[in-house]
Amino acid sequence: MGGWYRGDCHVHSVHSDGELTAAEPAAAARAAGLHFVATTDHNTAAAHGVWAEQADAGLLVILGEEVTTATGHWLALGIGPGEVVGGEYGVRDGLIGAHLDRVHRAGGICVAAHPHAPYPSGTFAYAYEGFDTVEVWNGLWTSDLPWNADNEAALAEWGRGLAADVHRGRWRPAVGNSDTHLAGQLGVPHTVVFAEELSTSAVLAALRAGRSWIAGSAAVDVSFTATAGAKTAEVGGCLDTGGREVVVRARVRGVPSATVSFHTERGAVHHTELSPEGSGEVEWRTTAQESGFVRAEVRDPRGHMAALTNPVALT
Repeated sequence: MGGWYRGDCHVHSVHSDGELTAAEPAAAARAAGLHFVATTDHNTAAAHGVWAEQADAGLLVILGEEVTTATGHWLALGIGPGEVVGGEYGVRDGLIGAHLDRVHRAGGICVAAHPHAPYPSGTFAYAYEGFDTVEVWNGLWTSDLPWNADNEAALAEWGRGLAADVHRGRWRPAVGNSDTHLAGQLGVPHTVVFAEELSTSAVLAALRAGRSWIAGSAAVDVSFTATAGAKTAEVGGCLDTGGREVVVRARVRGVPSATVSFHTERGAVHHTELSPEGSGEVEWRTTAQESGFVRAEVRDPRGHMAALTNPVALT
Protein backbone atom coordinates (compact mmCIF):
# COMPACT_ATOMS: atom_id res chain seq x y z
CA MET A 1 0.00 0.00 0.00
CA GLY A 2 2.70 2.46 1.00
CA GLY A 3 2.66 6.05 2.18
CA TRP A 4 4.53 9.35 2.24
CA TYR A 5 7.40 9.70 4.73
CA ARG A 6 9.59 12.69 5.53
CA GLY A 7 13.27 12.33 6.39
CA ASP A 8 16.69 13.94 6.63
CA CYS A 9 19.57 11.80 5.38
CA HIS A 10 22.55 14.03 6.20
CA VAL A 11 23.05 14.46 9.96
CA HIS A 12 26.24 14.88 12.01
CA SER A 13 26.90 14.42 15.72
CA VAL A 14 29.66 14.86 18.30
CA HIS A 15 31.23 11.72 16.84
CA SER A 16 32.66 13.80 13.97
CA ASP A 17 32.32 17.58 13.59
CA GLY A 18 28.81 18.12 14.91
CA GLU A 19 27.88 19.64 18.26
CA LEU A 20 24.89 17.41 19.03
CA THR A 21 24.54 14.03 20.69
CA ALA A 22 22.46 11.50 18.78
CA ALA A 23 19.55 12.06 21.16
CA GLU A 24 19.28 15.76 20.26
CA PRO A 25 18.68 15.50 16.49
CA ALA A 26 16.48 12.45 17.10
CA ALA A 27 14.28 14.57 19.37
CA ALA A 28 14.35 17.39 16.81
CA ALA A 29 13.27 14.95 14.08
CA ARG A 30 10.25 13.85 16.09
CA ALA A 31 9.35 17.46 16.91
CA ALA A 32 9.57 18.40 13.22
CA GLY A 33 7.32 15.52 12.15
CA LEU A 34 10.05 13.56 10.38
CA HIS A 35 9.78 9.80 10.03
CA PHE A 36 13.42 8.91 9.32
CA VAL A 37 16.96 10.24 9.69
CA ALA A 38 20.37 8.98 8.61
CA THR A 39 23.51 9.22 10.69
CA THR A 40 26.33 10.42 8.41
CA ASP A 41 29.37 11.35 10.46
CA HIS A 42 32.58 11.89 8.51
CA ASN A 43 34.57 8.70 7.78
CA THR A 44 33.47 6.94 10.97
CA ALA A 45 30.84 4.53 12.27
CA ALA A 46 31.40 5.53 15.90
CA ALA A 47 27.85 6.87 16.24
CA HIS A 48 26.05 3.84 14.80
CA GLY A 49 25.45 2.20 18.17
CA VAL A 50 24.13 5.28 19.97
CA TRP A 51 22.00 6.26 17.00
CA ALA A 52 20.43 2.79 16.88
CA GLU A 53 19.24 3.37 20.44
CA GLN A 54 17.17 6.35 19.21
CA ALA A 55 15.11 4.31 16.74
CA ASP A 56 11.55 3.29 17.54
CA ALA A 57 8.28 2.65 15.72
CA GLY A 58 7.93 6.34 14.89
CA LEU A 59 11.51 7.13 13.85
CA LEU A 60 13.59 5.04 11.48
CA VAL A 61 17.38 5.45 11.79
CA ILE A 62 19.36 4.67 8.63
CA LEU A 63 23.01 3.87 9.27
CA GLY A 64 25.41 5.74 7.02
CA GLU A 65 28.58 7.74 6.61
CA GLU A 66 29.65 10.93 4.91
CA VAL A 67 32.60 9.65 2.91
CA THR A 68 34.96 12.63 2.93
CA THR A 69 37.58 12.43 0.18
CA ALA A 70 40.15 14.89 -1.10
CA THR A 71 37.96 15.93 -4.03
CA GLY A 72 34.36 15.66 -2.88
CA HIS A 73 32.03 14.22 -0.28
CA TRP A 74 29.37 11.55 -0.71
CA LEU A 75 26.86 9.78 1.50
CA ALA A 76 26.89 6.02 1.90
CA LEU A 77 23.39 5.18 3.18
CA GLY A 78 22.24 1.78 4.35
CA ILE A 79 25.63 0.33 5.29
CA GLY A 80 26.03 -2.27 8.03
CA PRO A 81 26.50 -1.50 11.73
CA GLY A 82 30.10 -0.44 12.38
CA GLU A 83 30.99 -0.41 8.68
CA VAL A 84 33.36 2.34 7.51
CA VAL A 85 33.71 3.00 3.79
CA GLY A 86 36.62 5.43 4.10
CA GLY A 87 37.77 8.26 1.85
CA GLU A 88 41.55 8.18 1.53
CA TYR A 89 41.62 9.00 -2.18
CA GLY A 90 40.81 11.64 -4.77
CA VAL A 91 39.41 11.83 -8.27
CA ARG A 92 42.77 11.10 -9.94
CA ASP A 93 43.23 7.83 -8.04
CA GLY A 94 40.47 6.05 -9.93
CA LEU A 95 39.21 4.32 -6.78
CA ILE A 96 35.71 5.75 -6.44
CA GLY A 97 34.01 2.97 -8.44
CA ALA A 98 35.16 0.20 -6.10
CA HIS A 99 33.82 2.06 -3.08
CA LEU A 100 30.46 2.70 -4.72
CA ASP A 101 30.23 -0.98 -5.64
CA ARG A 102 30.90 -1.94 -2.04
CA VAL A 103 27.96 0.13 -0.80
CA HIS A 104 25.69 -1.21 -3.52
CA ARG A 105 26.59 -4.81 -2.69
CA ALA A 106 25.49 -4.11 0.90
CA GLY A 107 22.10 -2.91 -0.39
CA GLY A 108 22.85 0.75 0.20
CA ILE A 109 22.73 3.83 -2.00
CA CYS A 110 25.35 6.46 -2.81
CA VAL A 111 24.53 10.17 -2.77
CA ALA A 112 26.71 12.88 -4.35
CA ALA A 113 26.74 15.42 -1.52
CA HIS A 114 26.63 19.24 -1.82
CA PRO A 115 28.33 19.34 -5.27
CA HIS A 116 29.17 23.06 -5.05
CA ALA A 117 30.05 23.41 -1.36
CA PRO A 118 32.26 26.50 -0.85
CA TYR A 119 35.29 24.98 0.87
CA PRO A 120 38.34 22.82 -0.05
CA SER A 121 37.32 19.21 -0.81
CA GLY A 122 33.64 20.18 -0.67
CA THR A 123 33.29 20.75 -4.41
CA PHE A 124 32.34 17.45 -6.02
CA ALA A 125 34.92 16.51 -8.70
CA TYR A 126 33.69 12.99 -9.53
CA ALA A 127 31.38 12.08 -12.39
CA TYR A 128 27.84 11.31 -11.25
CA GLU A 129 28.00 7.93 -13.00
CA GLY A 130 27.60 5.23 -10.36
CA PHE A 131 25.87 7.50 -7.85
CA ASP A 132 22.21 6.90 -7.13
CA THR A 133 21.08 10.42 -6.26
CA VAL A 134 22.40 14.00 -6.15
CA GLU A 135 22.00 16.29 -3.14
CA VAL A 136 20.91 19.41 -5.01
CA TRP A 137 19.70 21.16 -1.83
CA ASN A 138 22.00 21.24 1.20
CA GLY A 139 21.06 23.32 4.22
CA LEU A 140 24.37 23.75 6.03
CA TRP A 141 25.62 26.96 4.42
CA THR A 142 22.28 28.72 4.03
CA SER A 143 22.45 30.46 7.44
CA ASP A 144 19.03 32.03 8.06
CA LEU A 145 18.00 31.52 4.42
CA PRO A 146 16.64 28.26 2.99
CA TRP A 147 18.49 28.57 -0.33
CA ASN A 148 21.77 29.95 -1.69
CA ALA A 149 23.85 30.24 -4.87
CA ASP A 150 25.61 26.91 -4.27
CA ASN A 151 22.29 25.10 -4.23
CA GLU A 152 21.17 27.04 -7.30
CA ALA A 153 24.29 25.85 -9.13
CA ALA A 154 23.74 22.23 -8.05
CA LEU A 155 20.12 22.35 -9.20
CA ALA A 156 21.05 23.87 -12.57
CA GLU A 157 23.75 21.24 -13.14
CA TRP A 158 21.37 18.40 -12.29
CA GLY A 159 18.60 19.92 -14.38
CA ARG A 160 20.77 20.31 -17.48
CA GLY A 161 21.49 16.59 -17.60
CA LEU A 162 17.97 15.48 -16.79
CA ALA A 163 16.53 15.49 -20.32
CA ALA A 164 19.17 13.17 -21.77
CA ASP A 165 19.03 10.91 -18.71
CA VAL A 166 15.22 10.62 -18.78
CA HIS A 167 15.36 9.90 -22.51
CA ARG A 168 17.67 6.93 -21.96
CA GLY A 169 15.63 5.76 -18.96
CA ARG A 170 18.41 6.13 -16.39
CA TRP A 171 17.89 9.49 -14.71
CA ARG A 172 19.37 10.28 -11.31
CA PRO A 173 16.95 11.66 -8.69
CA ALA A 174 17.50 14.80 -6.62
CA VAL A 175 17.43 14.82 -2.82
CA GLY A 176 17.68 17.52 -0.16
CA ASN A 177 19.14 17.32 3.34
CA SER A 178 20.00 19.66 6.19
CA ASP A 179 23.63 18.58 6.75
CA THR A 180 22.90 19.21 10.42
CA HIS A 181 25.85 20.12 12.66
CA LEU A 182 24.11 22.47 15.11
CA ALA A 183 20.79 22.77 16.91
CA GLY A 184 17.97 24.18 14.81
CA GLN A 185 19.22 22.90 11.47
CA LEU A 186 17.58 19.48 11.22
CA GLY A 187 14.93 19.07 8.53
CA VAL A 188 15.80 22.26 6.63
CA PRO A 189 15.50 20.93 4.02
CA HIS A 190 14.42 17.29 3.94
CA THR A 191 13.18 14.73 1.42
CA VAL A 192 9.64 13.36 1.27
CA VAL A 193 9.42 9.84 -0.18
CA PHE A 194 6.63 7.50 -1.18
CA ALA A 195 7.75 4.15 0.25
CA GLU A 196 6.07 0.78 0.66
CA GLU A 197 6.77 0.93 4.40
CA LEU A 198 8.93 2.74 6.93
CA SER A 199 12.02 0.56 6.67
CA THR A 200 15.58 1.15 5.51
CA SER A 201 15.21 -0.97 2.40
CA ALA A 202 11.90 0.62 1.40
CA VAL A 203 13.06 4.22 1.97
CA LEU A 204 16.31 3.65 0.06
CA ALA A 205 14.37 2.05 -2.80
CA ALA A 206 12.10 5.10 -2.95
CA LEU A 207 15.07 7.48 -2.96
CA ARG A 208 16.78 5.44 -5.69
CA ALA A 209 13.63 5.48 -7.83
CA GLY A 210 13.00 9.21 -7.37
CA ARG A 211 9.59 8.73 -5.81
CA SER A 212 10.27 11.86 -3.82
CA TRP A 213 10.25 15.63 -3.53
CA ILE A 214 12.19 18.09 -1.39
CA ALA A 215 10.61 20.31 1.26
CA GLY A 216 12.13 23.39 2.87
CA SER A 217 10.27 22.62 6.09
CA ALA A 218 7.59 20.34 7.48
CA ALA A 219 5.06 23.14 6.97
CA VAL A 220 5.31 22.71 3.19
CA ASP A 221 3.23 20.11 1.39
CA VAL A 222 3.21 19.38 -2.35
CA SER A 223 1.27 16.93 -4.50
CA PHE A 224 2.48 16.64 -8.11
CA THR A 225 0.81 14.46 -10.76
CA ALA A 226 0.51 14.05 -14.51
CA THR A 227 -2.66 12.58 -16.01
CA ALA A 228 -3.53 11.36 -19.52
CA GLY A 229 -7.00 9.91 -19.89
CA ALA A 230 -7.53 7.42 -17.09
CA LYS A 231 -3.82 7.09 -16.27
CA THR A 232 -2.00 9.13 -13.61
CA ALA A 233 1.65 9.17 -12.54
CA GLU A 234 3.26 10.85 -9.52
CA VAL A 235 6.84 11.99 -8.98
CA GLY A 236 9.38 9.42 -10.11
CA GLY A 237 6.83 7.70 -12.33
CA CYS A 238 6.54 7.28 -16.08
CA LEU A 239 3.23 8.10 -17.75
CA ASP A 240 2.31 6.25 -20.94
CA THR A 241 0.17 8.93 -22.53
CA GLY A 242 -0.98 6.94 -25.57
CA GLY A 243 -0.63 10.18 -27.51
CA ARG A 244 -3.24 11.91 -25.37
CA GLU A 245 -2.98 15.37 -23.86
CA VAL A 246 -1.34 15.47 -20.43
CA VAL A 247 -2.73 17.48 -17.53
CA VAL A 248 -0.02 18.39 -15.02
CA ARG A 249 -1.19 19.44 -11.54
CA ALA A 250 0.63 20.72 -8.49
CA ARG A 251 -1.20 21.21 -5.20
CA VAL A 252 0.80 23.32 -2.75
CA ARG A 253 0.30 24.23 0.90
CA GLY A 254 2.41 26.21 3.35
CA VAL A 255 4.20 28.75 1.13
CA PRO A 256 2.50 32.18 1.26
CA SER A 257 2.54 34.10 -2.05
CA ALA A 258 4.60 31.35 -3.66
CA THR A 259 5.46 31.07 -7.32
CA VAL A 260 4.96 27.57 -8.75
CA SER A 261 6.84 26.77 -11.95
CA PHE A 262 6.87 23.72 -14.21
CA HIS A 263 10.07 22.68 -16.00
CA THR A 264 10.75 20.43 -19.00
CA GLU A 265 13.72 19.95 -21.33
CA ARG A 266 12.76 23.37 -22.71
CA GLY A 267 13.36 25.00 -19.34
CA ALA A 268 10.73 26.79 -17.27
CA VAL A 269 7.50 26.51 -19.28
CA HIS A 270 4.82 27.75 -16.87
CA HIS A 271 4.61 30.06 -13.83
CA THR A 272 1.70 30.73 -11.47
CA GLU A 273 1.57 32.84 -8.29
CA LEU A 274 -0.35 31.46 -5.32
CA SER A 275 -2.45 33.43 -2.87
CA PRO A 276 -1.03 35.03 0.30
CA GLU A 277 -2.55 32.11 2.21
CA GLY A 278 -0.02 29.82 0.54
CA SER A 279 -2.39 27.14 -0.67
CA GLY A 280 -3.55 26.45 -4.19
CA GLU A 281 -3.58 24.25 -7.25
CA VAL A 282 -1.71 24.90 -10.50
CA GLU A 283 -2.60 23.17 -13.77
CA TRP A 284 -0.78 23.05 -17.11
CA ARG A 285 -1.30 20.99 -20.26
CA THR A 286 1.24 19.42 -22.58
CA THR A 287 1.93 16.26 -24.62
CA ALA A 288 4.68 13.67 -24.64
CA GLN A 289 5.73 15.02 -28.02
CA GLU A 290 6.32 18.45 -26.50
CA SER A 291 7.72 17.35 -23.13
CA GLY A 292 9.79 14.29 -22.26
CA PHE A 293 9.31 15.03 -18.56
CA VAL A 294 7.84 17.60 -16.20
CA ARG A 295 9.00 18.65 -12.75
CA ALA A 296 7.90 21.42 -10.37
CA GLU A 297 9.54 24.12 -8.25
CA VAL A 298 7.93 26.22 -5.53
CA ARG A 299 9.70 29.45 -4.54
CA ASP A 300 8.85 32.07 -1.94
CA PRO A 301 8.43 35.76 -2.83
CA ARG A 302 12.20 36.32 -2.43
CA GLY A 303 12.93 33.66 -5.04
CA HIS A 304 14.24 31.17 -2.51
CA MET A 305 13.29 27.54 -2.97
CA ALA A 306 10.52 26.18 -0.75
CA ALA A 307 10.00 22.83 -2.50
CA LEU A 308 11.01 21.02 -5.67
CA THR A 309 10.02 17.70 -7.15
CA ASN A 310 11.64 14.96 -9.11
CA PRO A 311 10.22 14.55 -12.62
CA VAL A 312 7.40 12.56 -14.09
CA ALA A 313 8.56 11.08 -17.40
CA LEU A 314 6.13 11.22 -20.34
CA THR A 315 6.07 8.71 -23.21
